[in-house]
Amino acid sequence: MSTHEDNRLTWFKKMLEIRLFEEKVQELFMQGKIQGTTHLCQGQEAVCVGAVGALGADDYLTITYRGHGHALARGMTMESAFGELMGLTSGCCKGVGGSMHLTDFSRNLIGAFAIIGPSYSVGLGAAMSAKLRHTEAAAMAFCGDGATNIGTFHEALNMASVWKAPIVFVIENNLYGEYSPLRDTTPLDNLADRATAHAMPGVIVDGQDVKAVRDTVESALDRARSGLGPTLIEAKTYRYRGHSRTDPANYRKSGELEQWKLRDPIDLLGKQLVNAGMLMEDDQQSLRDRVQADVDAAAERAASARVLTLEETKAYVYAL
Repeated sequence: MSTHEDNRLTWFKKMLEIRLFEEKVQELFMQGKIQGTTHLCQGQEAVCVGAVGALGADDYLTITYRGHGHALARGMTMESAFGELMGLTSGCCKGVGGSMHLTDFSRNLIGAFAIIGPSYSVGLGAAMSAKLRHTEAAAMAFCGDGATNIGTFHEALNMASVWKAPIVFVIENNLYGEYSPLRDTTPLDNLADRATAHAMPGVIVDGQDVKAVRDTVESALDRARSGLGPTLIEAKTYRYRGHSRTDPANYRKSGELEQWKLRDPIDLLGKQLVNAGMLMEDDQQSLRDRVQADVDAAAERAASARVLTLEETKAYVYAL
């Protein structure tokens, strides 16, 4: 049995954790315990787990506002993530960052961004810092399909290619930039083709297949560490929810969501585990129940914290 096959149970549990975490976030939002908005990633768990799991401890990671799953895949605890979303001191940033800014420097998760695109430029900076310090660390930066139309995307790819930066760029193509279908704003179907203009490999991977994502990212990281420079990976996936919690996603074609759910990433991996005799269907339901209990308990622990006072917030945010 290969190492990756050995990891499939771990991947399955982490993907379940992310799915149930996001469902709990929706529940907490509807209860008024999470202020503002949230951007959920149900349906995209294989990209989170497959890509982020390929990173080493010293590697750097930058993510987008739809980054709860990536943060959990990087090792952030559910309690810390829930606390941040609820604006409480139990959060990874003491509650002053919120849903779109899950950051944990102890895990080299150095930025989650509410605006479109800076994950690529900040990730590039981290990659170049590793290169200039002569370390073996690499960086990984995520963006959505909508970010591929802005200047920062192309500027980062251009500089990374010129400098042969040790970075892997990942596009999570879920077919919609906010409310706009991809082809309404972009003149091509395969966003990985944009790598050609920047003289780097452009690779398309099935974003519903966690092993395919893991294999693709590992190869790109090996290339980056060997001094050959960046790779642009397009993971084709789909978000089950609307853009944010106020979006009912009425712009989707009839039946589109149901068609994508036929290739649900958790179900696909679950079937592989059954076929391999590693985790039968009844056991999968038992595991799901245990993970749900862990999610509920983490949310309850996080909710027992308090909000920072104004003076505490100033001291935490500003270097005095």
